[in-house]
Amino acid sequence: MPAERNVDEGEVGRFNALAARWWDPEGELRPLHDLNPVRTDYVARYAELEGIRALDVGCGGGLLSEALAARGAEVTAIDLADKALAVARLHLHESGLEVDYRQLSAEELADAEGGRYRLVTCMEMLEHVPDPESTIGACGRLLEPGGLLVVSTINRTARAFALAIVGAEYLLGLLPRGTHEYAKFIRPSELVRAARKNELELIDLSGLEYDPFSRRARLSEGVAVNYIAAFEKRHAEP
Repeated sequence: MPAERNVDEGEVGRFNALAARWWDPEGELRPLHDLNPVRTDYVARYAELEGIRALDVGCGGGLLSEALAARGAEVTAIDLADKALAVARLHLHESGLEVDYRQLSAEELADAEGGRYRLVTCMEMLEHVPDPESTIGACGRLLEPGGLLVVSTINRTARAFALAIVGAEYLLGLLPRGTHEYAKFIRPSELVRAARKNELELIDLSGLEYDPFSRRARLSEGVAVNYIAAFEKRHAEP
Protein backbone atom coordinates (compact mmCIF):
# COMPACT_ATOMS: atom_id res chain seq x y z
CA MET A 1 0.00 0.00 0.00
CA PRO A 2 1.51 3.37 -0.96
CA ALA A 3 3.16 5.20 1.94
CA GLU A 4 1.45 8.48 1.10
CA ARG A 5 -1.99 7.11 1.88
CA ASN A 6 -3.62 8.62 4.94
CA VAL A 7 -4.03 5.26 6.63
CA ASP A 8 -3.14 3.44 9.84
CA GLU A 9 -2.44 -0.16 8.86
CA GLY A 10 -3.29 -1.36 12.35
CA GLU A 11 -6.75 0.21 12.08
CA VAL A 12 -7.31 -1.44 8.69
CA GLY A 13 -6.36 -4.80 10.15
CA ARG A 14 -8.68 -4.28 13.11
CA PHE A 15 -11.69 -3.64 10.89
CA ASN A 16 -10.76 -6.46 8.53
CA ALA A 17 -10.82 -8.80 11.54
CA LEU A 18 -14.45 -7.81 12.15
CA ALA A 19 -15.50 -8.19 8.51
CA ALA A 20 -17.29 -11.53 8.78
CA ARG A 21 -19.49 -10.21 11.59
CA TRP A 22 -20.21 -6.77 10.12
CA TRP A 23 -23.86 -7.52 9.31
CA ASP A 24 -24.60 -9.35 12.58
CA PRO A 25 -26.91 -6.99 14.54
CA GLU A 26 -26.08 -8.89 17.74
CA GLY A 27 -22.30 -8.92 17.21
CA GLU A 28 -19.46 -6.58 18.16
CA LEU A 29 -20.74 -3.89 15.81
CA ARG A 30 -24.30 -3.84 17.11
CA PRO A 31 -24.01 -0.15 18.19
CA LEU A 32 -23.50 0.74 14.51
CA HIS A 33 -26.65 -1.18 13.58
CA ASP A 34 -28.60 0.70 16.25
CA LEU A 35 -27.16 4.08 15.24
CA ASN A 36 -27.60 3.60 11.50
CA PRO A 37 -31.28 4.62 11.18
CA VAL A 38 -30.59 7.83 13.13
CA ARG A 39 -27.57 8.62 10.98
CA THR A 40 -29.52 7.96 7.79
CA ASP A 41 -32.46 10.11 8.87
CA TYR A 42 -30.04 12.90 9.76
CA VAL A 43 -28.51 12.81 6.27
CA ALA A 44 -31.98 12.80 4.70
CA ARG A 45 -32.91 15.88 6.73
CA TYR A 46 -30.36 17.94 4.79
CA ALA A 47 -30.14 16.13 1.44
CA GLU A 48 -32.75 14.93 -1.04
CA LEU A 49 -31.41 11.41 -1.56
CA GLU A 50 -33.47 10.25 -4.52
CA GLY A 51 -31.28 10.19 -7.62
CA ILE A 52 -28.27 12.07 -6.24
CA ARG A 53 -24.64 10.97 -6.51
CA ALA A 54 -23.49 10.10 -2.98
CA LEU A 55 -20.15 8.94 -1.60
CA ASP A 56 -19.66 7.03 1.66
CA VAL A 57 -16.07 7.45 2.90
CA GLY A 58 -14.83 4.73 5.24
CA CYS A 59 -17.82 2.54 4.43
CA GLY A 60 -16.62 -0.65 6.14
CA GLY A 61 -19.14 -3.42 5.53
CA GLY A 62 -21.66 -1.04 3.97
CA LEU A 63 -24.32 -0.36 6.62
CA LEU A 64 -24.76 3.31 5.75
CA SER A 65 -23.98 2.78 2.06
CA GLU A 66 -26.90 0.39 1.66
CA ALA A 67 -29.20 2.62 3.73
CA LEU A 68 -28.50 5.54 1.37
CA ALA A 69 -28.98 3.32 -1.69
CA ALA A 70 -32.29 2.10 -0.28
CA ARG A 71 -33.48 5.71 -0.26
CA GLY A 72 -32.68 6.17 -3.92
CA ALA A 73 -29.14 7.57 -3.93
CA GLU A 74 -26.56 6.49 -6.51
CA VAL A 75 -23.91 5.39 -4.04
CA THR A 76 -20.17 4.98 -4.39
CA ALA A 77 -18.48 3.71 -1.22
CA ILE A 78 -14.78 3.54 -0.40
CA ASP A 79 -12.61 1.91 2.24
CA LEU A 80 -9.09 0.51 2.55
CA ALA A 81 -10.10 -2.65 4.42
CA ASP A 82 -10.32 -5.26 1.66
CA LYS A 83 -12.09 -7.92 3.72
CA ALA A 84 -14.74 -5.47 4.89
CA LEU A 85 -15.33 -4.47 1.28
CA ALA A 86 -15.64 -8.12 0.25
CA VAL A 87 -18.38 -8.58 2.86
CA ALA A 88 -20.08 -5.38 1.70
CA ARG A 89 -20.13 -6.60 -1.90
CA LEU A 90 -21.40 -10.01 -0.83
CA HIS A 91 -24.25 -8.47 1.15
CA LEU A 92 -25.56 -6.77 -2.00
CA HIS A 93 -26.65 -10.22 -3.21
CA GLU A 94 -28.88 -10.44 -0.14
CA SER A 95 -30.21 -6.87 -0.17
CA GLY A 96 -30.63 -6.51 -3.93
CA LEU A 97 -29.30 -2.95 -3.75
CA GLU A 98 -26.61 -1.34 -5.93
CA VAL A 99 -23.47 0.21 -4.44
CA ASP A 100 -20.17 0.79 -6.23
CA TYR A 101 -17.58 -0.36 -3.67
CA ARG A 102 -13.95 0.63 -4.27
CA GLN A 103 -10.73 0.09 -2.34
CA LEU A 104 -9.00 3.47 -2.23
CA SER A 105 -8.63 6.53 -0.04
CA ALA A 106 -10.66 9.73 -0.12
CA GLU A 107 -7.54 11.61 -1.20
CA GLU A 108 -7.00 9.30 -4.17
CA LEU A 109 -10.62 9.53 -5.27
CA ALA A 110 -10.58 13.33 -4.92
CA ASP A 111 -7.67 13.49 -7.35
CA ALA A 112 -9.73 11.54 -9.90
CA GLU A 113 -13.31 12.69 -9.27
CA GLY A 114 -13.20 16.13 -7.70
CA GLY A 115 -16.52 17.94 -7.63
CA ARG A 116 -18.51 14.87 -8.67
CA TYR A 117 -20.71 14.25 -5.62
CA ARG A 118 -23.74 16.02 -4.21
CA LEU A 119 -23.38 14.20 -0.87
CA VAL A 120 -20.37 12.84 0.99
CA THR A 121 -20.68 10.98 4.28
CA CYS A 122 -17.83 10.10 6.63
CA MET A 123 -19.14 8.30 9.71
CA GLU A 124 -17.07 7.01 12.64
CA MET A 125 -13.95 7.18 10.49
CA LEU A 126 -12.03 10.40 11.20
CA GLU A 127 -10.88 9.16 14.62
CA HIS A 128 -9.17 6.21 12.90
CA VAL A 129 -6.90 8.04 10.42
CA PRO A 130 -3.49 9.67 11.06
CA ASP A 131 -4.50 12.99 9.46
CA PRO A 132 -8.22 13.80 9.83
CA GLU A 133 -7.82 17.21 8.21
CA SER A 134 -6.49 15.56 5.05
CA THR A 135 -9.63 13.43 4.89
CA ILE A 136 -11.86 16.46 5.44
CA GLY A 137 -10.04 18.31 2.68
CA ALA A 138 -10.52 15.40 0.30
CA CYS A 139 -14.22 15.23 1.15
CA GLY A 140 -14.51 18.92 0.37
CA ARG A 141 -12.80 18.48 -2.99
CA LEU A 142 -15.13 15.61 -3.86
CA LEU A 143 -18.24 17.75 -3.37
CA GLU A 144 -19.85 19.90 -6.01
CA PRO A 145 -20.57 23.51 -4.97
CA GLY A 146 -23.56 23.54 -2.64
CA GLY A 147 -23.03 19.86 -1.84
CA LEU A 148 -23.37 18.35 1.63
CA LEU A 149 -20.79 16.69 3.88
CA VAL A 150 -22.05 14.76 6.92
CA VAL A 151 -19.50 13.65 9.50
CA SER A 152 -19.85 11.78 12.77
CA THR A 153 -17.04 11.24 15.25
CA ILE A 154 -16.19 11.38 18.98
CA ASN A 155 -15.35 14.40 21.11
CA ARG A 156 -12.09 14.50 23.05
CA THR A 157 -13.47 14.89 26.58
CA ALA A 158 -13.18 13.05 29.87
CA ARG A 159 -16.76 11.90 29.48
CA ALA A 160 -16.02 10.47 26.05
CA PHE A 161 -13.03 8.58 27.47
CA ALA A 162 -15.19 7.17 30.25
CA LEU A 163 -18.09 6.13 28.02
CA ALA A 164 -16.61 5.38 24.59
CA ILE A 165 -13.48 3.60 25.79
CA VAL A 166 -13.75 2.45 29.41
CA GLY A 167 -17.49 1.77 29.30
CA ALA A 168 -18.07 0.58 25.73
CA GLU A 169 -14.87 -1.43 25.27
CA TYR A 170 -13.85 -2.64 28.74
CA LEU A 171 -16.93 -2.76 30.97
CA LEU A 172 -19.82 -3.52 28.61
CA GLY A 173 -17.93 -5.14 25.75
CA LEU A 174 -19.96 -3.25 23.16
CA LEU A 175 -16.87 -2.82 20.98
CA PRO A 176 -13.60 -4.78 20.78
CA ARG A 177 -10.89 -3.48 23.09
CA GLY A 178 -8.54 -1.13 21.30
CA THR A 179 -11.17 0.14 18.85
CA HIS A 180 -10.55 3.74 19.92
CA GLU A 181 -7.60 5.85 21.05
CA TYR A 182 -8.43 8.88 23.15
CA ALA A 183 -5.72 11.02 21.55
CA LYS A 184 -7.41 10.59 18.16
CA PHE A 185 -10.77 11.91 19.29
CA ILE A 186 -11.73 15.25 17.70
CA ARG A 187 -13.24 18.29 19.35
CA PRO A 188 -16.08 19.95 17.41
CA SER A 189 -14.07 23.19 17.25
CA GLU A 190 -11.22 21.31 15.56
CA LEU A 191 -13.59 19.74 13.06
CA VAL A 192 -15.26 23.03 12.21
CA ARG A 193 -11.92 24.81 11.84
CA ALA A 194 -10.62 22.13 9.46
CA ALA A 195 -13.86 22.25 7.48
CA ARG A 196 -13.71 26.03 7.04
CA LYS A 197 -10.17 25.75 5.71
CA ASN A 198 -11.64 23.55 2.99
CA GLU A 199 -14.60 25.76 1.96
CA LEU A 200 -17.11 23.89 4.12
CA GLU A 201 -19.55 25.84 6.26
CA LEU A 202 -21.29 24.33 9.28
CA ILE A 203 -25.05 23.87 8.95
CA ASP A 204 -25.75 21.81 12.06
CA LEU A 205 -23.98 20.20 14.99
CA SER A 206 -25.89 17.63 17.07
CA GLY A 207 -25.10 15.02 19.67
CA LEU A 208 -25.59 11.30 19.01
CA GLU A 209 -26.75 9.53 22.15
CA TYR A 210 -26.90 5.76 22.54
CA ASP A 211 -28.35 3.71 25.38
CA PRO A 212 -26.70 0.26 25.23
CA PHE A 213 -29.30 -1.27 27.52
CA SER A 214 -32.40 -0.26 25.57
CA ARG A 215 -30.35 -0.13 22.33
CA ARG A 216 -31.98 3.17 21.47
CA ALA A 217 -30.16 5.95 19.64
CA ARG A 218 -31.25 9.54 19.22
CA LEU A 219 -30.06 13.02 18.37
CA SER A 220 -29.47 15.44 21.24
CA GLU A 221 -28.08 18.88 22.01
CA GLY A 222 -25.16 17.47 24.01
CA VAL A 223 -21.96 16.86 22.02
CA ALA A 224 -19.69 15.74 24.85
CA VAL A 225 -19.31 12.20 23.48
CA ASN A 226 -20.56 11.20 20.02
CA TYR A 227 -21.67 13.92 17.64
CA ILE A 228 -22.72 14.41 14.03
CA ALA A 229 -22.31 17.50 11.86
CA ALA A 230 -23.51 18.72 8.47
CA PHE A 231 -21.48 21.08 6.27
CA GLU A 232 -22.24 22.78 2.96
CA LYS A 233 -19.60 23.28 0.25
CA ARG A 234 -19.35 26.97 -0.53
CA HIS A 235 -20.16 28.15 -4.04
CA ALA A 236 -17.25 29.68 -5.91
CA GLU A 237 -17.31 33.46 -5.89
CA PRO A 238 -17.96 35.07 -9.30
